[in-house]
Amino acid sequence: MAQETWERIRSNPKFQAFVNKRNNYSIVMSILMIITYYGYILLIAFDKPFLATKLGEGMVTSIGIPMGVGVILITIVLTWIYVRRANTEFDTEAEAIIKEATK
Repeated sequence: MAQETWERIRSNPKFQAFVNKRNNYSIVMSILMIITYYGYILLIAFDKPFLATKLGEGMVTSIGIPMGVGVILITIVLTWIYVRRANTEFDTEAEAIIKEATK
């Protein structure tokens, strides 16, 4: 019974479109994270003087500190966006496909 249901789900064009959409979304979100992380690391590796620039006259904090915090915040925001979409749109579509296959 379970194998038969799985075959119905796999052959459903809605399921294939759903998997495509979810995979594309995951790839885009991953690319954004890679750009964020590796961009910051490359900046550290190749432009230390820029990151060492002080934020203002007489300040101790350099521009690298807020940028590092920014990387963390971007990580949190991108994770929140992905989880929100996965828990609403993706879960709803997956349930509909499963329900259609088990009729």
